[in-house]
Amino acid sequence: MVIGMATSKITITLPEGQLEEIRALVGAGKSPSVSAFVKHAVRIALDDAAGWRQMLEEALQQTGGPLTKKEREWADTILSPPRNRKKRPAA
Repeated sequence: MVIGMATSKITITLPEGQLEEIRALVGAGKSPSVSAFVKHAVRIALDDAAGWRQMLEEALQQTGGPLTKKEREWADTILSPPRNRKKRPAA
């Protein structure tokens, strides 16, 4: 944790069940506050995203570098959610 880091107050929306679980953890002494729990969760998510980004960069370097425009377009097509695709009739 960085001491003296500037902070900003924000409003977030969580499902009621998640908030109840967080408050239960705070009540059980597992986290000092709801805010501290959320800060910790965000730090873990950011570290996780950074780890995936680093792993992807390393994999790309081992396999020939960044994707070409054609490769990226292909990946976008494959990984994008289906849009108004017509279902094939059952055989």
